Amino acid sequence: MTASSNAEIAALAQRLLDHSLPKAEWTHAAHLTATLRLVRTRDAGLERDLPNIIRTYNVAVGGVNDDQSGYHETITQAYLAAIRAFAAALPPGLDDAEAVRQLLATPLGDKDWPLTHWSRERLFTPEARLDWVDPDLKPLDHPPAR
Repeated sequence: MTASSNAEIAALAQRLLDHSLPKAEWTHAAHLTATLRLVRTRDAGLERDLPNIIRTYNVAVGGVNDDQSGYHETITQAYLAAIRAFAAALPPGLDDAEAVRQLLATPLGDKDWPLTHWSRERLFTPEARLDWVDPDLKPLDHPPAR
C-alpha cells in the first residue's frame, strides 16, 4: 500500500512508530513517506532516533538487525539528509500528500539511488550497514552531519 492522503501518511508513520505496520507494507516508498512525515513533524534529533525506530520495528515484525540484514546506517543517514534538504525546499503550506508525491518523483524515489554514490561492493559491507561509510563514487549533494 502506498499512502496517498494526508491521513494515510500520518497513519503510516504512526504504525511504524507503534510497530503495527505489516512488514509487507514496509516498502521503499513507505520508508520515504514515513521519513518525510517524521522530518516534517519531529525532526529534532531524528538522525539519532530514526535508527532505533527502524531497528525496533524490524524486530517487532520478526526481523533481525545484524551485519547482514535489517537496519542499514549508511543508507538511512543518506536518505535522511536528502529528505531533510528536500523538505526544506518545499513551499510553505504544502500538504503531506503533495510533498510525498513530489518526493517519490525525484531520484530518491528509485531504491537504487544510493548506488549512484556508492559502489555495491562498498555499500553492502557489514561496515556500511553498522556505521556511516563515505560514498566512493560521487559525493552526496546533502551529506549527513557527522
